[in-house]
Amino acid sequence: MQLLIDVTEELQNKADTSMQNILWNKRSIYKVPASVTALNRAAYRPQTVSFGPYHSYDDQLKPMEDHKHRALYYFLRRSGKSLELFLLSLNEVVQDLKDSYDQLDKSWNDCTGKFLQLMVLDGCFMLEIMRLAIQPSNDYAADDPVFSIHGSVYVAPFIRRDMLIVENQLPMLVLYKLVATESDGEKNEEFVNKLVLTFCHPNASISTWGKCLHALDLYRKSLLREDPNRKRRHHRGWGGLHKDVDGVVRSATEINETGIQFKKSKTRSLKEISFHHGVLELPVIVVDDVTETLFLNLMAFERFHVGAGNEVTSYVFFMDNIIDNERDVALLHSRGIIQNAIGSDKAVAKLFNCLSKDIALDPDCSLELVNKQVSAYCKEPWNAWRANLIQTYLRNPWAILSLVAALILFALTIAQTVYSLIEFYEEGSPSPSPPMVSSPLPIPPPTFPPTLYLNLHGR
Repeated sequence: MQLLIDVTEELQNKADTSMQNILWNKRSIYKVPASVTALNRAAYRPQTVSFGPYHSYDDQLKPMEDHKHRALYYFLRRSGKSLELFLLSLNEVVQDLKDSYDQLDKSWNDCTGKFLQLMVLDGCFMLEIMRLAIQPSNDYAADDPVFSIHGSVYVAPFIRRDMLIVENQLPMLVLYKLVATESDGEKNEEFVNKLVLTFCHPNASISTWGKCLHALDLYRKSLLREDPNRKRRHHRGWGGLHKDVDGVVRSATEINETGIQFKKSKTRSLKEISFHHGVLELPVIVVDDVTETLFLNLMAFERFHVGAGNEVTSYVFFMDNIIDNERDVALLHSRGIIQNAIGSDKAVAKLFNCLSKDIALDPDCSLELVNKQVSAYCKEPWNAWRANLIQTYLRNPWAILSLVAALILFALTIAQTVYSLIEFYEEGSPSPSPPMVSSPLPIPPPTFPPTLYLNLHGR
């Protein structure tokens, strides 16, 4: 009986929803389980530098630790402030920083000083890398392997890639605090946001973002940023929606054959996908060597962070639907929607097909309505008939020639039939009688007197 009471009390303590909600709301940096990383382990692991505690003990990333300490030295010297001052500023929010990590090892929780030193070291290194990539400084030697023009070309791109790994995030609160302390409060959160975006996403529009969780969260928001001056269309579709439409979208070439045209959106926001009057608008996307890693980590963040949304996952799922092979990529490339920077169209098709493996799609995702609209348009009788005609007879030149020959033969057959009918009716009907003309009266022979007659005959 006592065992039952103890177990009941323990379960009640573990089920304290108020405490769980407080902890869950603070988490923003997650370890990706093996079930997710199995398809592409390298995409979820930093390759050059570690940020935060998850990969701080990785031996492959140790060579960058010396560069971190050099960056901290120059950061402190330029600011004119002591290391203790920055540690004290972060100590004010140390528990919030620890709570940001979903699975923080016990050693980091027990040793606050060690945790704070890691935050300062990694935060200063990140700030130095971003600043020098944007504006070179004379503080470092010209032949510095990392903090130089050489480093901005050969090292910074790999650091940028690692800054957007979901397991390798540093709370943005660390950067906010370091910059505020360095500038005596003159530089706020928006200054830091602009600095991070200029380094990670140079083409992003300058806007107000507010407080963000980390660099990956800020990058994701920039991908989904909508133009506030642009009026949103009400997606009413083409001819209304049918309730029985299953929402399955065909490939880009197939839906293009039904008459649907592809067009670039006016912005690069992944939310700017719309279907209106037979025109499907899609944002421009540059596909390069880091596209796969970036999308996998963005989708992982949406998967584990409750309330983040599912816009990136929905976009990837939609693109996988309309891209089956290289012909679909070539079509979207010809419309300026896909900018291929990795080589063949077949490689781009394979990339999108692999991205959507083992992902769960929210049935209420933002693109579900567009899916249904496109599917409804394709299932209209006229559009379906035209698609079948194109697919059956217009796939290759020989089929086109056969179709043209058949049409010409059919036209000649109709012409011959019509001509024969005209001749038949002309021959079968009685010919009209000629008009009646009265015959002239016979002219009597002339009569001559007897004497004249005799004279004429020599008598």
